Amino acid sequence: MAFVVLSAVVAAPAHAHLVETGFGAFYDGIAHLAVTPTDLLVVVALALLAGQRGTRAARQTVFALPVAWWVSGIIGAHWPALAALSLLTTLPFALAGVLVALNAKVWDAGVVAFAIAAGVLHGLTNGATLTVADSGGLALGGVVSGIFFLTTILSAEVVALPTGWPQIVVRVAGSWIAATGLLMLGWLARPMP
Repeated sequence: MAFVVLSAVVAAPAHAHLVETGFGAFYDGIAHLAVTPTDLLVVVALALLAGQRGTRAARQTVFALPVAWWVSGIIGAHWPALAALSLLTTLPFALAGVLVALNAKVWDAGVVAFAIAAGVLHGLTNGATLTVADSGGLALGGVVSGIFFLTTILSAEVVALPTGWPQIVVRVAGSWIAATGLLMLGWLARPMP
C-alpha cells in the first residue's frame, strides 16, 4: 500500500493524448501518428485508395494529404475550439476503407479532394490536441512527416502490385479498415451512462 501511495506522489504528470518518446517533440509527433488509430487508419486507407487509382492519384495524394493536415493543424493550434468531433475523424477512414474494399473507380480529383477533406478534419484535431500538450509545431511536423512517408511508401507499393491476389489483399485490408470504422461508429453511438 505504501508503494502505491509513494508512486502516486512522485509520478510525473500524464498526458492523455501525446506520447512522449524522450527524443523530442518531432519524434513525439511521429509516435502520435503511430499510436492514434483514427489518424493511422485514415492515412493507410487513403494511401491504399490512391495506389489503387494509379500513379497520378498517388502522387497527388502524397502531397495533398500532408499539406492539408499541416495547414489545418496550424489553424487548430491557434483556434482549438475548431477541433473536430470524434465522429468527424472516424467517418473518413471508414469511408476510405469501404472505397478500397470495393475497389471503387474514383476519379483522381475525387481521391485528392477526399484526402484534403480528411487532412483538414484530422489536422484540426491534431493541432488543437498537440497544442494542449505543449509540443507545438515540432510535434505537428513529426506527424506530417510520418504521413508523407507512410503515404508515399504504401501508395507506391499498391501501384506496383501485379494483378491477381496481391490486389485482393489490398481490398481485404480496406474491408478490415471499414469494419474497424463501423465498430468505432457503433461505439460512439452507444448511449452514455
